[in-house]
Amino acid sequence: MGWKTLDDMNFAGKAALVRVDLNVPVRDGEVTDTARIEGILPTIRHILDAQGKVVLLAHFGRPKGAPDPSMSLRVVLPALEAALGCPVAFADDCIGGPAKRAVGTMEAGEVVLLENTRFHAEEERNDPAFAASMAALADVYVNDAFSAAHRAHASTEGVARLLPSCAGRLMEAELKALEAALGSPERPVVAIVGGAKVSTKIALLENLVSRVDHLVIGGGMANTFLAAEGTQVGRSLCEHDMAETARAILAAARDAGCTVHLPRDIVVAAALEPGTETRTLPVDACPEDAMILDIGPETRAHLDGVFELCRTLIWNGPLGVFEVPPFDAGTLAAALKVAELTDAGRLVSVGGGGDTVAALRAAGVADRLTYLSGAGGAFLEWMEGRTLPGVAVLQAH
Repeated sequence: MGWKTLDDMNFAGKAALVRVDLNVPVRDGEVTDTARIEGILPTIRHILDAQGKVVLLAHFGRPKGAPDPSMSLRVVLPALEAALGCPVAFADDCIGGPAKRAVGTMEAGEVVLLENTRFHAEEERNDPAFAASMAALADVYVNDAFSAAHRAHASTEGVARLLPSCAGRLMEAELKALEAALGSPERPVVAIVGGAKVSTKIALLENLVSRVDHLVIGGGMANTFLAAEGTQVGRSLCEHDMAETARAILAAARDAGCTVHLPRDIVVAAALEPGTETRTLPVDACPEDAMILDIGPETRAHLDGVFELCRTLIWNGPLGVFEVPPFDAGTLAAALKVAELTDAGRLVSVGGGGDTVAALRAAGVADRLTYLSGAGGAFLEWMEGRTLPGVAVLQAH
């Protein structure tokens, strides 16, 4: 794919500047979810086993370009040390004296964590001098933060131009999964796109209709497409002002030979709350005082058939209001079917985005998809067909 991995680099006796994602949730001074820390361990251990020195580079929160003690990466240190099973030194800055001293005293096999890169306004501006100050600390650059690859920041793009660079294990796995899903996938390919609003996913839909064979549209977005085709949607969430855009996307799909799948039957209710009375109706029978909140059993069965026909699946967004039972039924049913086909080796399945990850975890199948991306914005921009600066620079170097 035009980029190097850890296996292409010599780390013996060298300091490796490793860009990672440590933007973890913290409550009362303690990390509450260590998934992102666990994800970077293979990269760190590879470099340590190769007798290299690991210098971790990360951002934390949005400190607006100035030091903010409440967003210091020091809070992550205990969880990082526990996960690694070894001490991790900490530098009070990512450049200058503190960083130089911390890195200068390192021995092979040791790890140091540098302070939040966003304590400097130059980070988000991708300032060349700031990038050079970080690059001067090390011999090699490793990017293991795909989740930050859609930003051309100094620590994700600028530094990579100044040092021999490669992808870490997490970045490597993500890029391989994405290549398998959209780059050179096994066909037919189906994409599930759900969520509330068409307006937030226009670029995504426009890109997908020319690249996939089947497009499943769910959630509030589906209501906008239904309304655009003349179907009454009652009090449902619907962007009526996006009707022309929706019709243009449907026309583009027809021109590209992409089959769009909208709900065939619907689950409606008068209120969005747990335990409320629901009705399952044909898609064209939504009462004026009701809201469409999930897909019905006929649609679920139809989608099962679509999934069985396909060899590759990409998923971004739920099919209904999955946060509020019983309107999670459609999303959960689809998740179980996708997991079943993936387990059987009949489907390569890649999911991503915060709501998607939450829904698949709720269904208990998050670990049964081929790959589940926690990258959020980067995953979405990749699906939109955009160039990700943090990836492009690795391919160029």
